[in-house]
Amino acid sequence: MSAALGPQKYRPIHFMLNGQAHEIERLRPDTTLLQLLRGPHNLTGTKEGCAEGDCGACTILVGRLQAGQIVWQPVNACILLLPMADKSVIRTVEGVAKEDGTLHPVQQAMVDHHGSQCGFCTPGFVMSLYGGWLNRSSFSASDLDDLLAGNLCRCTGYGPIIKAGESLAGQPLAEWETVLLDEEKAYLETCEALPGLVYAAEGASFIAPLSKDSFARAFMEQPGAQIIAGATDIGLWITKQNQKLLSFISVQDVSGLDDVTEQKDGFYIGAAATHHKAADFLAAHFPSLKELWRRFGSVQVRASGTIGGNIANGSPIGDLAPAFIALDADLLLRRGKEERRLKLEDFFLSYGQQDRQQSEWVDGLFIPKLSTDWKFNCYKLSRRFDQDISAVMGAFALKIEDGKITAARIAFGGMAGVPQRARSLETALIGQALEPDKINEPAIDSALADDFTPISDVRASAEYRLLGARNLLQKCRLEMIVDKPVRLAGEGLASAGLSPLCSIASSEARQ
Repeated sequence: MSAALGPQKYRPIHFMLNGQAHEIERLRPDTTLLQLLRGPHNLTGTKEGCAEGDCGACTILVGRLQAGQIVWQPVNACILLLPMADKSVIRTVEGVAKEDGTLHPVQQAMVDHHGSQCGFCTPGFVMSLYGGWLNRSSFSASDLDDLLAGNLCRCTGYGPIIKAGESLAGQPLAEWETVLLDEEKAYLETCEALPGLVYAAEGASFIAPLSKDSFARAFMEQPGAQIIAGATDIGLWITKQNQKLLSFISVQDVSGLDDVTEQKDGFYIGAAATHHKAADFLAAHFPSLKELWRRFGSVQVRASGTIGGNIANGSPIGDLAPAFIALDADLLLRRGKEERRLKLEDFFLSYGQQDRQQSEWVDGLFIPKLSTDWKFNCYKLSRRFDQDISAVMGAFALKIEDGKITAARIAFGGMAGVPQRARSLETALIGQALEPDKINEPAIDSALADDFTPISDVRASAEYRLLGARNLLQKCRLEMIVDKPVRLAGEGLASAGLSPLCSIASSEARQ
């Protein structure tokens, strides 16, 4: 038992599964929830497809109390570790229908609209739609795009599934559903009295402290432990790399670590805040982030993955870091009782290396508010819209005075071994006007070449990355001129009232 958690004792993992309370012990903490469901519980409706959180065949619902009400999140059971289900209620496809076998309206809609062929992916689609049902989605076209972005089907086609979803709009919950929801809510209320989880089996341990102080002490005592949040990355170490991790310290239950708050001069984003929670909050202040987050994994990934996990991962193609760097974010770190604050851009030293000491962990981020003369846009280039890794991610904060750029903060992902400022480009932009005929200047290409020497890989060539980065800057400036989204292709410029002279740079600049 860790001294950091005081006199608490080891206890089982508590959760309610399809209306039945369970206490789990003796299973290793790196067991996935999918393994538990399909193994000891014989709930084989939840499928394993990709085993990395992409295909959605393993989608289940996890419910937790927020402000006295159950909030349901679809999650990928294939990468969710068993202890992460502690103090939650879980629904699988076997728990959707009425107890007497009567199909739920979501299931009946899939039948009525022929939303299944081979059936392998169908349970995951049902659970994603069911999550929307319980969270009272409007089931509009845009809502369905997001609800189903994390579910793949290769034989039915999405048309019938979308029609099934649309048919659910406005339907009320049945009385028997509300009875079950009340029982689940009562169970979650009893779980609030449980101490922090201290769990061990087969030589591996998992602890979930309840406060920042106890978390800091635990990590000081076990500096080699793996900090775990949503497991959207660590889960793949287990399922794909077959790693056997022996100790975990979870941020899931740390009070205040998932806070997202507005302060006088900016916004605090706790490290354990999920992408879903942070996106809902920040989108109102930085609209461009809303569209970026729509392309950030899927609903399932955004429900589990956290802001701190994405930053601490240090990936050169992480989508959030460039955006937050352009917004001049500060990173808040803690080690024991010591706190440290540094610019986010200074956290990334080189590929795979960050400015983080032993037992130091990410507490959160602070994003300052933009004054009215600053504008911010960010964009992601990838081969597909949903669930794809960026080839280039660009974020642009420009200060505009009298129609000219007087200051700039620009950062890119996918262009170097770390998310990185484009300082030469920033300098080249100072004094330039926003007018369309002033956009394509050789200085831009020269500055980008000074800032970056990108690599060619399976996602993009080095030449494509440089051209893409330049064109994202062009798109940004055009959108700041007309104050609305602009497409560079086809008739996009004309429809925005812009001259064809704004088209992508000349063939000489491409060479």
